[in-house]
Amino acid sequence: MSKLLDANIGLIYGTDTNNTEQVGERISHELEGHGCSVTMLNVIETSVEVLNSFDFLIMGIPTWDFGGIQEDWEDFEVELLSAELGDKQVALFGLGDQFGYGDYFVDAMGWLYKHVTSIGAKVIGHWPTEGYEFEASLAANSEKSHFVGLAIDEDQQFDLTDGRIAKWVKQLMLEYTAV
Repeated sequence: MSKLLDANIGLIYGTDTNNTEQVGERISHELEGHGCSVTMLNVIETSVEVLNSFDFLIMGIPTWDFGGIQEDWEDFEVELLSAELGDKQVALFGLGDQFGYGDYFVDAMGWLYKHVTSIGAKVIGHWPTEGYEFEASLAANSEKSHFVGLAIDEDQQFDLTDGRIAKWVKQLMLEYTAV
């Protein structure tokens, strides 16, 4: 059984329109329903020391237009790369518009994945691509069968978000193991 109930969980997000924050709140609420305690922080309110203080990190990032990185995450890049995540498990969620920007769907989540794995984090919570319609994504594996984290489309599939969050949180509860 998972030890996520005992973990010090930090949910770090960047947002311009509050969509990523709202999805983060829904993820936190779902985790709290399973008995977990979650601290939510906007990436502009965090630091390397804060990241290092959590047992488990959930990181959320939206993709802008043609694969753009949310500005606050981009500004935090140097600090992120100096974090000590080699002994941490991390889960990612990304927001995007698969129909409006189907060639760049949740690309920013792929950017974040590249960064956290480059500093040793183990990413859990890979999510199937089934049910999405997109041409390309830096967050999808080479077979396009899974994303590196939970993909959310609040523009086109907002009605699926709560169900996806519930399933993903259950998946995290099973996949997380204390290191």
